[in-house]
Amino acid sequence: MTYKKTLSKLVENFSEKKILIIGDAMADHYLIGSVSRISPEAPVPIVDIEKETCLLGGAGNVARNIANLLGSPHLISVCGADTEGEIIQALCKENGISSDFIIDKNRPSTKKTRIIANNQHIVRVDQEKKIPLDEKTCQSLKEKIQEHIHIADIIVLSDYGKGVICEEFMNWFVPFVRSQDKKYTILVDPKPINYALYKGVDILTPNTKEAQECANSLIEDKNSLLNTGEILFKKFDCKELIITLGKDGMAYFSSPTKAVHIPTFAQKVFDVTGAGDTVIAVLALALASGADTLNAAILANLAASITVAQVGAATASTDELQKSIAALTELDTKNIERE
Repeated sequence: MTYKKTLSKLVENFSEKKILIIGDAMADHYLIGSVSRISPEAPVPIVDIEKETCLLGGAGNVARNIANLLGSPHLISVCGADTEGEIIQALCKENGISSDFIIDKNRPSTKKTRIIANNQHIVRVDQEKKIPLDEKTCQSLKEKIQEHIHIADIIVLSDYGKGVICEEFMNWFVPFVRSQDKKYTILVDPKPINYALYKGVDILTPNTKEAQECANSLIEDKNSLLNTGEILFKKFDCKELIITLGKDGMAYFSSPTKAVHIPTFAQKVFDVTGAGDTVIAVLALALASGADTLNAAILANLAASITVAQVGAATASTDELQKSIAALTELDTKNIERE
């Protein structure tokens, strides 16, 4: 079987794969318009709003990616007793996402408002409260996971540093998962603020900035990339590692000393918002479909190339992914070796 047939068959197998997503869900609010003049009050553009929309963000966007690829996501998260929380829950229903939300009256739901004019991202306004879960809310989160873990083929922790993935939760979560009769793979999309909490997970998917912050090492060439990978393996005792490299694709580490470069497939990069969500969503679906991690990473890289060519937190479809596979002329993956 050629590599194209292998990748295509994996995508066909995405259907109904059950992915449990735990993390920070949020509302991605977009105000889209045009600019034709500068404000007389300050040297800033005046944006005439032509369109307003709201999408699932954070862990919700991971779930949305999985649903759009015909997988079966179940999202467990926390939101406030507010309008934004109601919007997030309604968006889950609209997108066919099974979900459980713990309502915390003491913390607002996270909302990110992005103002886009003339196809340019002008400014972002965040409304949130970034603190760890209180004891009661954390206990409710644990109970929901205990209730639903049996459905999962793969578990994704989508950490946006808003408080769901916190010390009390992680001290319980990894030992709990490992105590189950079924062997679960835990994928983590990390945030530097919580790096101390991820020890013992299976696969981490940091971007370049996140990897550099954790390793306290700049990624400038092959040698520094390999050094960073080694440091992360030692810190987290993870089994595998994928560092997303933006326009340079991905580096997949199967061990602290073995890495493969996967080049980008993107023809154009319009907006990287949510690209990490797409990566971990496709990675989870591919692994649940029987892929080895290298082929799962290749598919994730292909899907990300589709979403970064669109505005906002976009998702890929199985049809788009199949077309991208069919359009591949060669798969130029190479071992990363020290120079």
